[in-house]
Formats: sequence, structure tokens, C-alpha cells
Amino acid sequence: MTAGGALASAAAVLGTRLDAELLLAHVLDVSRANVIARDERVLTPEEQGDFEQLLARRMSGEPLAYLTGTKEFWSLELEVTPDVLVPRPETELLVEWSLSFPRRRESSFCVLDLGTGSGAVALAIARENPQASITATDVSAAALAIANANAKRLGIRNVEFVKADLYKELGPRLRGDDGGFDLIVSNPPYVAEHDPHLADLRFEPALALTSGADGLGALRAIVAAAPRYLRPDGWLLVEHGATQGAAVRDLFERAGFAGVETRRDLAGLERATGGRRAPDGSTRGQA
Repeated sequence: MTAGGALASAAAVLGTRLDAELLLAHVLDVSRANVIARDERVLTPEEQGDFEQLLARRMSGEPLAYLTGTKEFWSLELEVTPDVLVPRPETELLVEWSLSFPRRRESSFCVLDLGTGSGAVALAIARENPQASITATDVSAAALAIANANAKRLGIRNVEFVKADLYKELGPRLRGDDGGFDLIVSNPPYVAEHDPHLADLRFEPALALTSGADGLGALRAIVAAAPRYLRPDGWLLVEHGATQGAAVRDLFERAGFAGVETRRDLAGLERATGGRRAPDGSTRGQA
């Protein structure tokens, strides 16, 4: 069978030619453009068999990124495996927002990324701010190994990866009154434990998806303790579910944050909320 014939058949089954092209490009170890330009190429039996296996897995709902092993985020090609969430375009809102802050102390600008997963957010911020110091944490050793590998492959050296459950292993030396962070960002688990949408996410790690009966467990912990780890006037930015904006704003306000606002993604959905630690250094959160 030719590449063109295989693509036509796969596209009809998947309902999208793009996925078919990316899968075949992965099998042939060539670019998507090469697949399109050489659709008359005859596939070997082994190539056709590998393609059909990947096609079957894609039809079962397995994310394309797990099949190809890579996902682009903020123009960075990241390695991904089932140990980490697939980076999503809406999460780029956290990176875009973080880049809007003035760099008053560019050489000492300190950022904390809680629950880094593949390293997507931390590495994107680090690439755009090569003089900044980024600390990226995750409770999963497997996720940290992937994030580390991504940093090394991309040549990004200003990120330190730390195994930690949110703030617990960071220590008092990193608290706001002793230095702290100018910015804390997080794309934490925020899906409710019994959310019906979890069926569509069954291939991704549950640890990175769900957090309590209402999905706000991790967000509560992150927001409540953040003021103690931020410098005065430092910011906290978090991603959350499209229907959680009001609840997350309430968490920020209860923790004493100023300038609380929610921003929408390209689909117009409330997707990220941020707030500023009071300039007098006051805190209400608990570690």
C-alpha cells in the first residue's frame, strides 16, 4: 500500500487526516511535510503493520502525544509519556501571563512551578527568561525524570527540579520573608473525582488530574500557603477548570491576595486566576 492510500484509509476511520499524517510520519521517522510530499511511497509490511497498530491505539482514545512520544508547547518540542499529562494549548495562558510582569530584578527573578509534570510551563518561562531562576516541583519521580530530560535536550539550564508535594519539601529558607519567589505558577489537578469527563482522560495519570470531590483540593492548598512563599508584591497564577473561576477567586480573596482576576482562554472559558501578595508582606495562608 502507498503512503497516500494508507493515509486516506486512516483519515476516514479517525475522522481527521492530521492525526493520520502525524502517526505515519512517526512510523517513517520523517517530517509530516515529507509524508505529504511523498504520498506515492510504498510502505513495507513492517511499516504498514506499525502504522495499523498505532492507528488502533488512537482509535481506542489514546492521546496522539503518547503514541508519538512528543508534544509541542510554546514552540518547545517536549517528550511526553503516560507518566505526565499531555501539555495543552490553554496552559500556555499561564506562560503568557507570567511574561507580562515587569522584571525589576531580572538576574534574581525567582519562579516556582508547582506540579511541573513534563516541565512544560517551567521550561517555557525559563526559555523566555534565561536570567531567571526557576524551581519546578512534582511529587512524581517519573514525571521529574521526563522534565529533566526535556530540559537537557532543549539546553535549558536555569531550572532546578525538586521532588516535592507542593510546598512541603521546600523548607523555610524559601519563604517570602527570607527571599521567597516573585512568581508561583501551577497547573494542578483540578478535576472532581467522579467527573464524567475522566472517561476521556483514562490514559493520563490520575494523580495529575483529580483532587477531591469538587476538584479544588490541590488549589485550596496551593492558594492558602502561597503568601508565605511569595515576596511582597509577588504573584500567584493557577490554572483551573472552566467552571471553577468564581470558587478559585474566593480562595484567593480569603487568602488575602490583592488584584485578583481571572483570564479566559482562546475558547472564551475562564481558565486561569491570579493575585498579588499584599505589598506590606501580610499573609493569611498556612504552610
